[in-house]
Amino acid sequence: MEIFINSIIIAACVLALAKGSSIFVDSAVKIARWLNIPDLVIGLTIVAFGTSAPEFSVTLQAAVNDMSNISVANIVGSNIFNLGFILGGTAMIRTLYSDKKSVYRDGLFLLGGTVILTILIWDLSISRVGGFVLFGLLIVYIIYLFLRKYDKPVDIPEGERKSIFWYDILLFLLGLGMIIGGGHFLVESSVKIARIIGLSEWVIGVTIVAFGTSAPELATSITAAVKGHHGISVGNLIGSDIFNVFGVLGLTAILNNLEVEIGARSNLIVLIGMVLLVIIFMRTKWKISCWEGVVLVLIGVLRWFYSFYFGS
Repeated sequence: MEIFINSIIIAACVLALAKGSSIFVDSAVKIARWLNIPDLVIGLTIVAFGTSAPEFSVTLQAAVNDMSNISVANIVGSNIFNLGFILGGTAMIRTLYSDKKSVYRDGLFLLGGTVILTILIWDLSISRVGGFVLFGLLIVYIIYLFLRKYDKPVDIPEGERKSIFWYDILLFLLGLGMIIGGGHFLVESSVKIARIIGLSEWVIGVTIVAFGTSAPELATSITAAVKGHHGISVGNLIGSDIFNVFGVLGLTAILNNLEVEIGARSNLIVLIGMVLLVIIFMRTKWKISCWEGVVLVLIGVLRWFYSFYFGS
């Protein structure tokens, strides 16, 4: 009975995180537009952070509650889920097209960041120094984008008002509250289920929690693909993974030293392989085809099976 109740809570938290992120981004964009903030800044900060807000909420709250395994596993698992299930699943629906920027700049930056993260965490811990290294690289990346004047795709609703009303601020606070509250109870219920069925915090974090926090990316990418916005589908996931590694995990490690189980090593190796494979798929004829999407999804499925069966 307790498992059933906590499963319902997890499902409700996933919905809260997805809807809360959407409300948060939409209202924040309106407020930013009213303040005359350029689209480039909005795209690199509000929209990019918005899709990673669930990961940040869960990762930070888990770290504060001395659940470092869930903090790191959530980020590693979310990135694998993004590239495997979401990117692969989206490609199965419609062929996704890429470009040189997404491959040689964003893709290689994500690959380099994942390798750096693996090196930092190989001794099963990330110190505050490691956190500063990751977060510092994110700042360098954002400054580079500013200097290049490259405006990332920003999914802003058509006909958006430039005027701001009091309920825009209320919606902003509501969305933020849903993200924080959903993240808190998602972690709490996931840990309870893990303890009941005998799973480690790492396994529950790299699977169930990671799935929950990836809900916004899932909704955004599939919707974008169905509408034919290929750049948003690929760019959204690569950008989200970059923010997860450098921003979310970097800032969390700065605030609190993180220690993890040995299972982190194998999962990070899988993540490096997936990032490299995605880059190869993106570069091959500058698109990710249906069969390549199937390959990515299968890797995601096998990784979930391995985590549950072998407990890492």
